Amino acid sequence: MSHTARPPRTYTPEHRIVPTVLVRAMFGLVMTVLVIVSIAVWTDRPVTSTPPESAITHTRLLYLDGDMSGAASVRAEDGTLIADLSPEEGGFVSGVYRVLDRERTKHGVALDGPVELRRHENGRFSVHDPSTGWGADLMGFGRDNAEAFAKLLRE
Repeated sequence: MSHTARPPRTYTPEHRIVPTVLVRAMFGLVMTVLVIVSIAVWTDRPVTSTPPESAITHTRLLYLDGDMSGAASVRAEDGTLIADLSPEEGGFVSGVYRVLDRERTKHGVALDGPVELRRHENGRFSVHDPSTGWGADLMGFGRDNAEAFAKLLRE
């Protein structure tokens, strides 16, 4: 049986997976973004994409518990069950619980502490973890998700 040697493969421009013009365009885009961000940092440009500041009108301490399925339970400060949410209902609440769990683990604090739910004068809702200082404006996650927590403040 004879083996014939194959000629070496050469790649011509038509064999390239990503055309050169696209690679150059992506590099140009990355460099443009880097320059814009650098200028903003060097000139101390104020952050404009933050939620509007507003006075807190109502707060409530809650204890959250959740799991990966999306099910969640919420207890009041005295231990009373406020909500026992199925995976279909509690997905966002359970997601916030997982973020809290991660933040608390990162800071080395107790995992079972309360979270403060806040209503602001401008109608927005936020959560704040007193043990880590972490917080989030809930309107950034959409009206339906903010409403899931607004219900807990009313109950």
